[in-house]
Amino acid sequence: MTSISALGAIAALVVAIILILKKVSPAYGMMVGALVGGLVGGADLLQTVTLMVTGAQGITNAVLRILAAGVLAGVLIESGAANTIAETVVKKVGETRALLALAIATMCLTAVGVFVDVAVITVAPIALSIARRAKLSKTAILLAMIGGGKAGNVMSPNPNAIAAADNFHVPLTSVMLAGVIPGLFGLALAYFLAKRLSKKGSPVTEEEVISHGDTIGQPGFMVSISAPLVAIVLLSLRPIAGIAIDPLIALPLGGLVGALLMGRIKESNHFMTAGLARMAPVAIMLLGTGTLAGIIANSELKDVLIHGLTASGLPAYLLAPISGAIMSMATASTTAGTAVASGVFAPTLLELGVSALAGAAMIHAGATVLDHLPHGSFFHATGGSVSMIIRERLKLMPYETLVGLAITIVSTLMFGVFGLAG
Repeated sequence: MTSISALGAIAALVVAIILILKKVSPAYGMMVGALVGGLVGGADLLQTVTLMVTGAQGITNAVLRILAAGVLAGVLIESGAANTIAETVVKKVGETRALLALAIATMCLTAVGVFVDVAVITVAPIALSIARRAKLSKTAILLAMIGGGKAGNVMSPNPNAIAAADNFHVPLTSVMLAGVIPGLFGLALAYFLAKRLSKKGSPVTEEEVISHGDTIGQPGFMVSISAPLVAIVLLSLRPIAGIAIDPLIALPLGGLVGALLMGRIKESNHFMTAGLARMAPVAIMLLGTGTLAGIIANSELKDVLIHGLTASGLPAYLLAPISGAIMSMATASTTAGTAVASGVFAPTLLELGVSALAGAAMIHAGATVLDHLPHGSFFHATGGSVSMIIRERLKLMPYETLVGLAITIVSTLMFGVFGLAG
């Protein structure tokens, strides 16, 4: 196989970042970055294209499962189940602990399979209404929601977890469970920081409070939670009873059972179409991610990172969280960061003696550290959900990074230092 120089891999990442910052579609940005990286790294045009195609082929298993997950996401979002879950959590926790309620609500939504940015957008109208009454700043409510979203994201059946599980060949439920304790630490830190910022930043005006719509037609809590519960139970049969049900089957089946229990099975085609529309951009982005991973995986960049760790005296398992963080920084996406890092470094980590689950968990956690950078859609979607100006949104980034670091440090302690997955 053709070998690309470390310079070529770095050039691929730099070009991809610049193009994404210039608002080029992330899929095209990463494809062009991969092409430039291959040529700069010493391959000819044919060899570069072959590496790109091979890399994209390696991601297709995850892409298929992610498209299947669109059924579950579509049912949760389009049926109103996501709103019901969020509102129920906020009511149960209580408005006196408003920031904690918002963080937990966003965590729950993300943990059951809603995209983290969609979860924030779903909870945002409730957050704005509460913030207006409790005189909380936009900075505080958005940090609470983002922190909760990051926490839920590492314990969810979302595309990032699917990519990590697929590349390390471990059960999706194992990757989800591995994120629970780190995620809860991230949630706690997000709540602590949000409380400290409750009066800092701009307040919510009366005009910005959005009516959350008519709740009469929304499903009840038990049927709302049924779709993700069925999916998780089906996925859990593998570690519990040795019955392997692939996410390709479990996730859409859970969604359809949920639609049936809500009495809305006749609308399932609408739910599936809407879910596919949400997943399609992610699937396309991941194919572009695959081309970039194809170049980096066949480059000397892995060796440079490993030699750097060895020379510094740091343990080899740190390659997992560091690569997750670097790739999330490059792509400004948890999903793309996890997919590239796990696709590139999984074989190396396994050779270094890191267990498959430990590698998947630490890369997954590391990808939450810098996934909120401004060249990604998450930065803009979350800021827009509370009508926050760019300057104020930028000031939130250090706190988001701290939440991601907390998740990563706890995951690294669990699976790297103490070897709990071994």
